[in-house]
Amino acid sequence: MPPAADDVVAFHARVSGRVQGVGFRYAALERARFLALVGWIRNDDDGSVETRFEGSARACEAYSAWLRRGPPGARVDGVSFQRSAPAGVWTDFSIEY
Repeated sequence: MPPAADDVVAFHARVSGRVQGVGFRYAALERARFLALVGWIRNDDDGSVETRFEGSARACEAYSAWLRRGPPGARVDGVSFQRSAPAGVWTDFSIEY
């Protein structure tokens, strides 16, 4: 069951390190869907991965912790987070190209 509208939080994050070419986006997609988050993830030209996600505070916290580790094969050097207002426009989590 999705969180009540008042319980939804949202974040924008940028993950740097060895995060492209290692399945990071696909693993993040699976993790976000498992946590019932909505939003997107994409590679950026500078070699980082950018993601926008929203859902319950607990799910966002769990996803944020996962982003700090990444999947096997990735090396996360840093993650910057910015809290934002929930957009409420997504119904799923997807990879943007």
